[in-house]
Parts: sequence; structure tokens; C-alpha cells
Amino acid sequence: MNYRMICYLSGQIIRVLGLLMLLPLLVAVIYHEPDARNAFALTAAVLVAAGTLITLKKPKTKDIYNREGMATVAFAWILVSLLGAAPYVLCGDIPSIPDAIFETASGFTTTGSTIVDNIEGMTHACLFWRSFSHFLGGMGVLILMLAIMPQNDTRMMYLVRAESAGPTAGKLTAKMSFSVRILYMIYLALTALETVLLLCGGMNFFDAITHAFSTAGTGGFSTLNNSVGGFDSAYADIVITVFMLLFSVNFTLYFLMLSDKFIQAIKNEELHVFLSIVVLSSLAIAVNIMHLYGGFFKALRYSSFQVLAFISTTGFATADFTDWPFFSQMILILLMFVGGCAGSTGGGLKVMRIILLFKTAVAEVRRVLNPRAVISVKCDGKAVDKEIVRSVSLYFVLFMLLAGTSMLILSLDGQDIGATVTAVITCLNNVGPGLSVISGGNLSCFSGWAKLLLSADMLLGRLEIYPMLVLFTMRKK
Repeated sequence: MNYRMICYLSGQIIRVLGLLMLLPLLVAVIYHEPDARNAFALTAAVLVAAGTLITLKKPKTKDIYNREGMATVAFAWILVSLLGAAPYVLCGDIPSIPDAIFETASGFTTTGSTIVDNIEGMTHACLFWRSFSHFLGGMGVLILMLAIMPQNDTRMMYLVRAESAGPTAGKLTAKMSFSVRILYMIYLALTALETVLLLCGGMNFFDAITHAFSTAGTGGFSTLNNSVGGFDSAYADIVITVFMLLFSVNFTLYFLMLSDKFIQAIKNEELHVFLSIVVLSSLAIAVNIMHLYGGFFKALRYSSFQVLAFISTTGFATADFTDWPFFSQMILILLMFVGGCAGSTGGGLKVMRIILLFKTAVAEVRRVLNPRAVISVKCDGKAVDKEIVRSVSLYFVLFMLLAGTSMLILSLDGQDIGATVTAVITCLNNVGPGLSVISGGNLSCFSGWAKLLLSADMLLGRLEIYPMLVLFTMRKK
């Protein structure tokens, strides 16, 4: 294990994090918020200085492999969750350290759950930092660093694999550094387009860009206590619904479209399944709740928004879905597990894993019924490597074990079963809202230790378990 290289890359991350805090610092200056200005200025200065000092000592060898890549990613995400909480505490917006860590972890992991009761009472700088952390965490903290300060391709591949969401991660082009930059260009372009469209609908620039950041990272932090519903705008609902869908799609498909491979992109099986789930769920809920909204089309507006908010794991809200029939609530809970497509900014198990799990189950049943048959799991018309099928099954088992263990421990905090169960589900899947007292995504009802447990669940869910396991099982050889 190349510990010196892990330390060196962590120093680079700390320095980049400090530099990124200059943006909320600028917001604090614009809105004349001295406490926030001082908090972000101090934190940025300390992080840049500390990161620079750490990187002064170069490692003897810069080689890293799979284990180092996973350990680096896990350690970096823990660091940004801890260090990114400092401005909240220093400016007084979130004075409790466990609360600030929870809010920061929720931001960077794009979960969107919060412990803030009066969001509109926060400083503009902290509101910006909350949503900006979604934007940074959506594509990945290390992927951003690699886009800014490229490493050699072999090293980048291990880091990208450890941080990317989904069963596999590969190159879009021959050079990994170019692939990372292409992904970020697409990410930035979509975010900019959503910002412009929200501005066209009458939103001010601050609200437009913060909600675009939150949508891009499929996070869900809003500047209003009532989330997107506080704007009471059908136009804003439609724009954000569309972009929640776009950011839930595998970014590789956008690259294929830009490369004149449109037919290949739209034939993608995962895309077909994802869109089918969205359409069928939206229609089913719309029919189920139309009596609450006086008609099908108004019900469809609210159902489609909430379906995309849950399956994309964005977590925005335009309606109190706890007032909806139990059938509709159950659909939303199931969507929390499904999540977005592999290679998107969405959380959850990912549609590709759901497809492979279903096809694996069907294949096993067929083998039992016909033991002599040669049956393989196929996706997009091609046989899937047995190692990928095995890893998907193992991940699902680990995920369920982690969920069950977390629920059992969290039950000691004394909340009702609805809040306890859905708090773990929403944090592991990086969704945001839950049921019962946490329906609005506010988890302030939990104690300090419970919030730290849920923060750990958010990190485990965002990094898909393995990097954290590697970090905490490292041994010197």
C-alpha cells in the first residue's frame, strides 16, 4: 500500500477544497455577510496552507493500484465531509459539530437530507455552499481534482473506478484525462442550461443557480423551507423535472450522441428500463391521487415531479406525499432503492444493477428447470462477464446487510419505525426525504450520535461500500 501517495493526493484534495471555498466567500462579500465572510476566508486559508504543506513532500513512487485508489477516495470523502463543515460552525449557521458534519456529508454525497429547521434564515454564503457541495459531489470530488490537475492515465483509472457510481467504469476516449474533461463539460453545459431556463421563468439568479447545482448533483438542497413547492410555479416544476431526468441518465450516452452515435445511445437497455419505470410510476401515482388535485393532468404534474425526485435521488418536493394514498407512497419507497442509471449523478442501487439482479434470478430459475442448458446473463444483446454478475450480487447482499444493521442500531434512538427505517434507506441511497416525521427530508429529530451514524451511511452509499471497507482494512505489508 503506497501510503505516501495516498497522503499526497489527500493534500491536493484539501488544497482544492480550500480554493473552492472562495466562491461562497465571494457570495458572502456580495450579500454583506461579515460572519460568513470571515468563516469562509479563514477556512479557505487554512485548507490551502495545509494542503500545500502536505504536498511539499513528494512520494518516492506515484504508482497506485486498485486498493490505493479505493483507500484514497474513501479517505478524501471523509476529509471533505469533516473539513467542509467548518464554515457552518464558524459563522454560526449550524453551531453543532455533529449537525454541521451531517449537513456537509449530505451535501457532498448529494443526499439532500438536512437538520436545518429554518433554511431561509441561513446566510446566502452557506446556502450557496450547501448547493455547491451537491454540484461538487455529483460527479465526484476526486474526478473534479483530476479534471483540474490530471494525473497519469493508469492512476486516474483506479481513482475514477473507485468514485464512479455503478457496476463498471471505463474510458470514453483513449486517454482517461480527456474522458474526465468531456464528462465535466457535459455536466457544466447541462447545469448552465438549467440555470438559464429557470431565469427565464422568473427566478432570481441566486435561486436559479443554487437549484441548478442541486439538480445537477441530484441532491435536493433548496433555498426555501418548502423546497421547490415554495415557488408555486408550474414552469419551474417542469424545468426541474426534465433536468432531474437528464442528470439521471448515464453520461456516456450523451457522449455517444455528441459523437454521432445517436442510434446506439437510444438503443441502450438500461435507458429503456429507466424511462419505463418513470413513465409507469408517474401514471400509476397520477391515477391514484387525481381525486386530491381535481383532475388527471394536475395530478400528473405532481406525480411526475415526485417520481423523478425519488428515482433520481434528488429529493426535491412540490407536495406533501405523506398525504397521498399508501399505494403511491409505496411506489416512492421502491423508487428510492432503484435510483438512477449507472454513470449518472443519481444514487440508489442503480437501474443497471436492478436489471442484472433480475436477469440473474431468471437465469438461475431456468438452470434449475433445465440443468443441461447453457444460460448466460445478457444486456444490450451481449453476454455480461460472470465477474460483473457476481460483484453485483455481492454488492446487493452487502447493501442489505448494511441497511439491516444500521436500522437496528438507529432504533436505539427512540424514533418511530417509519422514521427509523426510511432514514436509513434515504441515507444509504442518497435520496433525502423519508416518511413519518422526516417526510420533508429534515432529520433534526435524531440525536447527535444517530446523525453521525447516518452520515456514515451516506458516505457508504455514495461510494458504494467497497472503498470504505478497503480504507478500514488496510494493513502494512
